[in-house]
Amino acid sequence: MNTEFLKKAEEAKPRLTNKSHSLKSERILGENESVVYDFGMHLVGYAKLYCSAVGAHYDAPALIKVRFCETAQELDEDTSAYNGWISKGWLQEEIIRLNELPCKYAFNRRFAFRYIKVEVIATSPKFKLRVDKIAVKSVTSAPEKIAVCGRNKLEKAIDEVALKTLSECMQYEFEDGPKRDMRLWLGDLRLQALTNYQTYRHNDLVKRCLYLFAATADENGNISQCVFTKPEVAPDDTSMFDYSLLFVPTLYDYYMTTGDRQTVNELLPLAEKQIELARKQFDGNAIRDCDRLGWCFLDWSLELNKQAGAQAVYIYAEKALVRLLKELNKECGEYESDVGLKSVKAIERFYDKTQGLFVSGERSQISYATNVWFVLAEVFSSQENASLLERLKNCKSAIKPVTPYMMHHYVQALINSGLSDTGRKVMCDYWGGMVEKGADTFWELYNPENPNESPYGGRAVNSYCHAWSCTPSYFLRKYFAEG
Repeated sequence: MNTEFLKKAEEAKPRLTNKSHSLKSERILGENESVVYDFGMHLVGYAKLYCSAVGAHYDAPALIKVRFCETAQELDEDTSAYNGWISKGWLQEEIIRLNELPCKYAFNRRFAFRYIKVEVIATSPKFKLRVDKIAVKSVTSAPEKIAVCGRNKLEKAIDEVALKTLSECMQYEFEDGPKRDMRLWLGDLRLQALTNYQTYRHNDLVKRCLYLFAATADENGNISQCVFTKPEVAPDDTSMFDYSLLFVPTLYDYYMTTGDRQTVNELLPLAEKQIELARKQFDGNAIRDCDRLGWCFLDWSLELNKQAGAQAVYIYAEKALVRLLKELNKECGEYESDVGLKSVKAIERFYDKTQGLFVSGERSQISYATNVWFVLAEVFSSQENASLLERLKNCKSAIKPVTPYMMHHYVQALINSGLSDTGRKVMCDYWGGMVEKGADTFWELYNPENPNESPYGGRAVNSYCHAWSCTPSYFLRKYFAEG
């Protein structure tokens, strides 16, 4: 652990602001009866339950089950049947005994929710439970609300939900999701930072996160895919090829926004190290495929081959390093040469001239993830990329994006290729689809063809407020503010 970097991360640790919310109820419940409370908005915070007994003097504890849900659909989920690969510990529910009534029960766990469901499991024949009030203290490190952006009602609604998504994920660091994981992920950070620069401008929080990743790099300089901050700062025990590389453009974006040369000079050697380490995955100038699950992310899809997309991310990151070194007036010739060699080899190895698309793996798989990242890596001209994206759209066998993370990169690729109007429509169709389905905050995963999809085996552990979904607020301000 680099204690100097950790100290600088702690110096940039923000204060959380809190806001009080409460619902008065006086709802009386007997055994096997329940009630749902709707706060009317997504909240991240701590709840207190005020209860009393109705009838004769209570002669037994009241046993109740309390569920915290981000969406109304979650209320109907049978959590007892959940048997997915993500731990049941993430289920937002508590079974508690109220030994004395009246009482004020404070939950010590922070929840992310809009709805609270209270179900009475047992009282006694002599009394019923009355829920008098539910109080919540919501927390965030985001500044006050900012003006909504958009040219019409739908875009303004999308922006409002995106801003809420980002603010709920802004805690002591940029969390990927306040309901589940509650930690700092590099892929999410990059998109949160971009959106933050256009909205809340809480740039010290970005600085803190960069130092957290730098402080927890291993003895070889490899940056982990995510960082835990509780009970103490610690890296995850694994890393992902693309996420580690994304430290480089994240640092570049930070410098271009803040001009903070001191921070960037301190972290630059670590950025260069990510390129050096990533080269070990190459045979010459072509990247090796890997069968280890999770070696590279790109998108939430088990069928997605990551080989070609990983090379595209490498080129993208190394080009960001070249731009950063030029801004700092530092030598970058070796990296420029490597970018050229890797780009030529990528076209030779992965570009199918017959189909006019990039393919990946032994089966020459075609996917949005692969082709979008090659567009972002700019191995072809903007005009050629526009044609490639048109062919991709018409390729029925191409594996489509399943997360807002990948959809962000698709929209960015369209914009970079001179197809801003198409990018704007894709943004409105995709994120607008979640708005039309009642989203208060944007989701971790959204497949328009299967809105109830879960990669984990049940909706109850899906994250419905997820950092990588916040970027419409970035697009609306950086690219779509006019017209």
